[in-house]
Amino acid sequence: MSELLSIAQLSVSFGPVKAVRAIDLQIRRGEAVGIIGESGSGKSVTWLGALALLPGATISGSVMLNGQQILGASAKSLPGIRGKRIAMIVQDAQSALNPVLTVGRQVIEALQLHRGMDLWAAQAEARRLFDLVRIPSAGRRLASYPHELSGGQNQRVMIAMALAGRPDLLIADEPTTALDVTVQAQILDLLRDVQRETEMALVLISHDLGVIAEVCSRAYVMYAGRIVETGPVDQLFAAPRHPYTRSLLEALASLDGPLRRPNSILDGTAGAMVQQQGCAFASRCPNRAGVCSHLEPELSAGPDGWRVACLRADVAGPLEIVA
Repeated sequence: MSELLSIAQLSVSFGPVKAVRAIDLQIRRGEAVGIIGESGSGKSVTWLGALALLPGATISGSVMLNGQQILGASAKSLPGIRGKRIAMIVQDAQSALNPVLTVGRQVIEALQLHRGMDLWAAQAEARRLFDLVRIPSAGRRLASYPHELSGGQNQRVMIAMALAGRPDLLIADEPTTALDVTVQAQILDLLRDVQRETEMALVLISHDLGVIAEVCSRAYVMYAGRIVETGPVDQLFAAPRHPYTRSLLEALASLDGPLRRPNSILDGTAGAMVQQQGCAFASRCPNRAGVCSHLEPELSAGPDGWRVACLRADVAGPLEIVA
């Protein structure tokens, strides 16, 4: 697969707060990539910054889409990128939708903006999109308001709106937040099927490792605004080399088979988003050494695109389990 998007040395700051620090990542056409990390790790800010959706923030670096620099693009050219070539689904669909407009009207407006359709063509396409995202009674639901739909149905509306511009890349930011388990599974199945049918690339932002494992082939793990590990999902989850990734996996509960080490909640709090020396994870790391407190690790290359930012990655052991 050829490269679709390349982010190089992307940094996002809010005054002294370094929310994202020198991020490098690549997305290939048609692939599904996960962004993993706890709240405050910089997952969402990375993409909001890349799309210039953070007024007041200081943003630097490079964001190339199909060889075109989009970071710092003119206000005139941004509508041809945001929503059309790159679309984003936000966490809370109920809040993201306009409560005084029908959901059909909102999708129709997106179709008219991004594809230049007249009203009749946009209405027909909106109904087709509602069918595609499996909203029952699609024709009738076009006339519904957000408060008349369930959380899962509103999330499907958001997906339909995101697909209106036929994007090359869809960014889904915690798309199953606040949904019950059954609806979560349906939304994930929908995203996977839509990606397969449209051949678009998918970035799935989540703190839920199970969601990433189910949908994505590659993943990036973020901590304190930096990427600390990246690689194929199956290898990353089977034998993580960064102690933060390993701690996340060891904290998972198991419904069948052996349990991972109990009481594996990390001590301390997430690393500070200010200029500091050394590894941001050092104060919580079980493998830390003296050098970790004053030397910041860089991502080192490994096999199959696996990269890890840890000075002590060589001492990483297997995931701890108990019978």
